[in-house]
Amino acid sequence: MPRMKKLTALTVIATGLSSFAIAPTAAADDAFMEALTGGKVSFSARARYENVDQDGIDKKADAYTLRTTLGYKTGAFHGFSGFVEFEDVSHLGSDKFNAAGTNDEPSYPIVADPEGTEVNQAYLAYDAFDTTFKFGRQIITYRDAPFHRFIGTVGWRQNWQTFDAFSVVNTSLPDTSLSYAYIDKVQTIFGDDGNLAAMMVDDGEIHMDSHLFNLKYAGLPIGNLEGYAYLLDYEDSVDDSAYSRATYGARISGAQPLNESFKLVYTAEYATQDDYADGEMDKQDYTLLEVGGKYKGWLLKLSHEVQEGDGNFSFRTPLGTNHAYQGWADKFLNTPTDGLEDTYVTLVGNVLGAKLVAQYHDFETDENSLDAGEEFDIMLAKTFKKHYTVGVKYADYNADDEFGLTDTEKFWMWGQVKF
Repeated sequence: MPRMKKLTALTVIATGLSSFAIAPTAAADDAFMEALTGGKVSFSARARYENVDQDGIDKKADAYTLRTTLGYKTGAFHGFSGFVEFEDVSHLGSDKFNAAGTNDEPSYPIVADPEGTEVNQAYLAYDAFDTTFKFGRQIITYRDAPFHRFIGTVGWRQNWQTFDAFSVVNTSLPDTSLSYAYIDKVQTIFGDDGNLAAMMVDDGEIHMDSHLFNLKYAGLPIGNLEGYAYLLDYEDSVDDSAYSRATYGARISGAQPLNESFKLVYTAEYATQDDYADGEMDKQDYTLLEVGGKYKGWLLKLSHEVQEGDGNFSFRTPLGTNHAYQGWADKFLNTPTDGLEDTYVTLVGNVLGAKLVAQYHDFETDENSLDAGEEFDIMLAKTFKKHYTVGVKYADYNADDEFGLTDTEKFWMWGQVKF
């Protein structure tokens, strides 16, 4: 596929308006205006306090931030529709934290929520024949939030990750979803001022020439099947040989009732990752095995996840919502070159109408089997009247001298409204 032209919000909006404008009659004009003005407004606001206490850094981070979004989705006109969403992240009070190098506070621990206002999404969509086409800046995910293992929004951060892309989703076959996306640029969580050469981020963007393929089938009696191929080609002035990579994988997950009260749940997933385009990594594998049970609204499961590494390269998920994996203290957002084995227990339930999630992680490197520490996480969140959510969350990572990371505690409180 030839490389796409640069995608911008103005291009998308202009394309959408020109598509709507082909209405030769008064009736068509009325239908167009009704679609254009009879859409739906969306709004959200999330205020959050985050505290980080990290060994080796004398100061503690105290971050008070506010994320707000305002969006508008038009009605449909001959299958076409448009969507635009603006996002603002504001710092409330003084910056006693390092906003990923964007606020000149390097003496504090990192809280990766830079200030800024941007177009979060702006795309033209077309729906026909059980197929949805989208062109423009958009969210791309293939699993339910927050478990975007490979492709996601990084939705825990205040500035969400979106993509300048063309995407197609077809559901014409029974119990089947076929998806394809071409990514031209990644709009990262670091905002317009984000420049991280080590992550290929330039003015908050990562330039790509990447292809995503995803297949889901829900017609098996034993569970849901997923197959995928994610071909990431990084393009920048910085050497991209360590970044470009292809990932091929398959996953099956399901649940089987054993009696009226108890349901067995399970997941098995395997993927392999190797160099792609100008990449030079050596092949590394990924495995996930989970087994557990649901009983009267409670879930308890044991998981074992392995991202291989050989000391030079490791299996990585650079476009995933990695906060949801390997502990909420975010010590392993990038897989160490020695790889990582994470054995963890998850408990999910309901306490006085609030959702409780608790996890315990035991970490070890894949290469040399070094003790990489342990972590305890707990969260309590409650949604009421559909639109309002409040929550608290805590992560406690305890390092081991054998691997060399530092003890880290994080605490969050937040409130959210969404319409």
